[in-house]
Formats: sequence, C-alpha cells, structure tokens
Amino acid sequence: MADEAHLKGLLLQGLAGDDAAHRAFLTEAAGLLRAFFRNRLRGAPEDAEDLVQETLVALHTRRDSYDPNYPLTAWMYAIARYRLIDFLRRAKHRVTAPIDGLEIGDADPEYEASDARRDVTALLNRLPEKQRRAIQLVKLDEKSVREAAEETGFTESDIKISIHRGLKTLMRLMGQEQPT
Repeated sequence: MADEAHLKGLLLQGLAGDDAAHRAFLTEAAGLLRAFFRNRLRGAPEDAEDLVQETLVALHTRRDSYDPNYPLTAWMYAIARYRLIDFLRRAKHRVTAPIDGLEIGDADPEYEASDARRDVTALLNRLPEKQRRAIQLVKLDEKSVREAAEETGFTESDIKISIHRGLKTLMRLMGQEQPT
C-alpha cells in the first residue's frame, strides 16, 4: 500500500508533466479507493468499483485543485466521500404514489433550486464585499480571473486570494449552520 509521501510525490510529478508518474498515482490511488469503498459498500463490489472509477476521473480532472500544503490523502478521501454520498442519495429507495399527476415523495426541482439560491445568497451576503464579488464573478458567473479583475479593478492575485479566503469563510459558516 502506498504511503502519503510517495503518493504526494507521484501527484506532484504528474502535475509537473510526468505522465508516467500521474498514471502510477492513479493506479496506487485506485487500490486505496477500492478498499475505502468496499469497506463501506459490503456486498456490492460492482458499485464499489463504479465509485472507484468515478473518483479516479474526479481526481484526474481536479488534480490542479490539490493544494500541496495539505495532506494528499485527506483531499483524495474527501472527493471519495462526496462520491459515496452522491451514490447513496441516488440509491435511496423512495415509496411514491401518483396523485393527480404528482408523485408523492418526489422533490419539486423548482422548490429545491429556489431554496439553494436563497441559501447561497444568504451565505454570500455574510462575506466582505470583495470576497463576495470575486466568488460571484468567477464561481457563479463563470468568468475568468482576468475578466473578474478587469471588471472590479482588482489585480488577478487579489481575485484569487479573495476567492480562496471567501470559500474558506463559507465552509466555516456552513459548518456553523444548525439544521432546523
């Protein structure tokens, strides 16, 4: 089994352009992920393998988001946990009964979308203006960092730092929210 330093070295070499190191990282990560998912999905090895593949794709496509200042396995297992949670939500069986064209138990997508928009807006409003604006432009409006900098008059570095700090604050705020 690969250790943290070895895996991190492979990923960083892959990020530097070493394709063989990146393939080795994915191969070794697959073994760790296989054990992670099989321990949590006992009796469903095909589902575990599907989740391994989904997570490997996410690790590959999001490899640039890894911050080398943090443990690699924490980043990797966080992605795996999100994949597992999504899988369990999809697999959850709901009893439904039709009533005048409506399925009882089905979520109303318009209601959920408006709830999500309201929640995101409420959280963003708790951020300082600079952080809120940077996140809005880059993460929600999908503008480039350069476009956001031009629109706000801030430097690209300011935009990146504001996004990073704002997202950290949002994560902290979401952790403080108590379910009602």
